[in-house]
Amino acid sequence: MFKNLLVPINGDALTKAELKMAIKLAKLDEAKITIVYVSNPIIPYSASEIQSVLAVSPVEYKKYCEAFALKLFAKARKLIGSGVIVSEIHVYHPNASDGIIEAAKKAKADVIAMASHKRDGIKGLFLRSEAHEVILHSHIPVLILN
Repeated sequence: MFKNLLVPINGDALTKAELKMAIKLAKLDEAKITIVYVSNPIIPYSASEIQSVLAVSPVEYKKYCEAFALKLFAKARKLIGSGVIVSEIHVYHPNASDGIIEAAKKAKADVIAMASHKRDGIKGLFLRSEAHEVILHSHIPVLILN
């Protein structure tokens, strides 16, 4: 059914439980998994009297983002195991959901398989989930793993 599953990862929600369904689906279809991490290209701003000490150059910030992405990719590869072909994409985008969709195009994925933080009520009104944004704007199917 699917040949390339795009699985977005982040530092907060990288657990075996979330990847279990994607791994199962990939094994059933003999598909590969493309893991993606989206870094915000905008350096976080810090207002302080000692700003010069807290300031990070764009080069340092990019190195930090690359190092963090590599750590997450290594952790994800360990969780996925050796039974599935895995590739990695690190995207810089100020909007995570748009970065995920951009990565899906780049990877030529046929499905985006991602976790969702279920937000309802007032939280859902003000804090829309990235999964919801991806569902609204993706041109390929989105599989929500929970």
